[in-house]
Amino acid sequence: MRSFRFGRPAVLVAGVLGMVVPPAVFAAGKAGPPKSRTFLFTYATTVTGLAPGKVARVWLPVPSSTTEQDVQVEAKELPPGGHLNTEPTYGNWVLHFEAKADDKGSIPLSVTYRVTRREVVTDAGREGKGGTVLARYLQPDAKVPVGGKPLDLIKDKDLPDDPAARARALYDVVNNHMKYGKDMPGWGQGDANWACDSKTGNCSDFHSLFISLARAQKMPAKFEIGFPLPPKAGEGDIPGYHCWGWFYLPMKGWVPVDISEANKNPMMRDYYFGNLTADRVAFSTGRDITLVPRQDDKPLNFFIYPYVEVDGKPYPADKVKNKWSYKDVEAGK
Repeated sequence: MRSFRFGRPAVLVAGVLGMVVPPAVFAAGKAGPPKSRTFLFTYATTVTGLAPGKVARVWLPVPSSTTEQDVQVEAKELPPGGHLNTEPTYGNWVLHFEAKADDKGSIPLSVTYRVTRREVVTDAGREGKGGTVLARYLQPDAKVPVGGKPLDLIKDKDLPDDPAARARALYDVVNNHMKYGKDMPGWGQGDANWACDSKTGNCSDFHSLFISLARAQKMPAKFEIGFPLPPKAGEGDIPGYHCWGWFYLPMKGWVPVDISEANKNPMMRDYYFGNLTADRVAFSTGRDITLVPRQDDKPLNFFIYPYVEVDGKPYPADKVKNKWSYKDVEAGK
């Protein structure tokens, strides 16, 4: 357990697998070298509606530095006594507090990160390497079965033998089956069975269905979640999360997909198989997450929003007021 202290900006580092895959299967990235983007990202939340002095347990996701992004803590406004932990299944960083509500019955928290995010370009020739947790990425999650209803989408299809080509076929199956939308009750839960029936949903629904199909083909696949940035540099609020997926090719490494963005922008359909823009920041990986220290309630479906417990029970989400924002940083500043 590490105390979460901020004297100078602290670099948060965690390893991630590299990648390289046959270029014939993947669309090239944008013209020129992979792009990067440097920005300030503020993750702020206020737990409201508590009795003054009431103690709440609060967990926040913390982004780490990886192959795709460099992260530094720029500023913070946090209660005393927080600890930064690593949950063991996926290696996510978890900031935990036991804090008392102020005289207004609130617990405000805010961290500003300086992030440099790099475009992921699969055919850039980056060396891949194996991992130690691949077996977990072949197993089902609570809302991501391995088998069952999702397999009905491919039961009459002759999938290619080549793993990369097979992954592209699954990517196209999901993209053709679904339409991005938030008008049907149940969207946003990352429920692969629901996605099969609804034929719509958000990024979590698209990628849960892809991961379900990939794992059923004995192809490790994982879920990553963070926040999107508008493509145009500037500053402003971020309304909510964005997620994407990765699949693993033996001796090659992890390869990204962003099927929901491809669905919204058909001109980018080929690009988003194997490439990711720099217009994002990743916060956590995986599903069915047990926090550190362990929460009293069940594992989290995914970990991007603050999680709060009071008296051993989940605190109502509508009393946790979130505000996320970004501001691009000029080169060299």
